[in-house]
Amino acid sequence: MTGTATIDPSDRQDVIELSLAYAAGIDHRDWQLYRSIFTDVCEYDFSSWSGRAPASMPADDWVLAVRTVNGNFDATQHLMSNHRLRRVDGADVPTIEGINELQAQHWFDAESMASFGRPAEPAWCLLGGHYTNRYVRTDEGWRIAACRLTVRWRTGDESIFAFARRRAR
Repeated sequence: MTGTATIDPSDRQDVIELSLAYAAGIDHRDWQLYRSIFTDVCEYDFSSWSGRAPASMPADDWVLAVRTVNGNFDATQHLMSNHRLRRVDGADVPTIEGINELQAQHWFDAESMASFGRPAEPAWCLLGGHYTNRYVRTDEGWRIAACRLTVRWRTGDESIFAFARRRAR
């Protein structure tokens, strides 16, 4: 991806901060922060992880879905790095496309695993890949209007996601 030189440095920093707020919102369970980074309706494509088709939905619905799973792990840690940005020419509103690398750790401690009827030892799942986001400038500043996760590798116990969903009920 090229074109970073055509982006104003303050816009570049604002967009990178949105990516970091994405991670911080989930990891610190700050759902208001997490919601603030998206346009009111956003396109989400997590098909590489979930197998579900991409969809446009109200950001409030997306935040609730993420909170219902990620918010029920004992801990998560999303690391974002290597941001590459380019301005999208010809868009109706100022638009930037960005790609950044990701590692996302999802964790349950031994006590939680025992409460699920599993051996009393920690369990985790680590995903690696990248996000491809479309950022648009709104009256409130830059926001994510489209978010696509591409999972390139995974390790650990993926079954723990079912325990996070079960804990939510």
